[in-house]
Amino acid sequence: MDAVFKALADPTRRLLLDRLREQNGQTLRELCERLNMARQSATQHLDVLVGAGLVTVVRRGRERLHYLNPAPIHEIEERWISGFDRPRLRALSAIRDRAEEYAMTVETTTVPTYVYVTYIRAGAEQVWKALTDADLTARYWGHANVSDWQPGSAWEHQRTDGSGAVDVVGRVLAAEPPTRLVVTFEDPGAEPAEDPSVVTFLVEPHQDIVRLTVTHEKLTDAEMLDGVSQGWPAVLANLKSLLETGDVLPEALWEFSGRPA
Repeated sequence: MDAVFKALADPTRRLLLDRLREQNGQTLRELCERLNMARQSATQHLDVLVGAGLVTVVRRGRERLHYLNPAPIHEIEERWISGFDRPRLRALSAIRDRAEEYAMTVETTTVPTYVYVTYIRAGAEQVWKALTDADLTARYWGHANVSDWQPGSAWEHQRTDGSGAVDVVGRVLAAEPPTRLVVTFEDPGAEPAEDPSVVTFLVEPHQDIVRLTVTHEKLTDAEMLDGVSQGWPAVLANLKSLLETGDVLPEALWEFSGRPA
């Protein structure tokens, strides 16, 4: 946590985070152009943000794309802010947002991508099983992820309330246990999309710690981006709790249907 506060203490690094919040997935060149900053200086600041876990780098060919990672901020919120008067703080935030919505219009010409990183004290095989075992997903997600997890196979995100309802469907694009799983993520009630959103789970083990990176690409619009931005942190916090403590978080903290927008 000290590294997070140190990283946030610098106004230039906070500005970098603001620019990534406005447009996630920028290259170093794009960030330098938007901030009129020398490449070497930007690299040094980004290295601090990456070291603190506030920024995640995803490689696309020869490019390095930078994504804002909300996990450390979420941990700060859970540790301190949640202990205060959360309803009052949310009301104040809503008033502020209502006042600002008339003064700010955000436009984007790129397809949104969401990236989330969390660290779990578990083995890679344990994390893989938690992602693909129907009974385990039912415990921390409230839905059972059902498939044989072979490339080309279908998968379903089934409710566990006995209704038999399915909230998400898709295809397994890649399965490389225990390190990489790629699936499409689609609404079963909608017409099949020509280019559906894609979720990649990357499991990177280091001794008894696993770095789990979830990348949700090809999101249809800002509404869907907002939905998954709220959903993935809750789901992954619950997954982390289950693997590290053997129990899940209170349902009010992690409920997420997983339904695409």
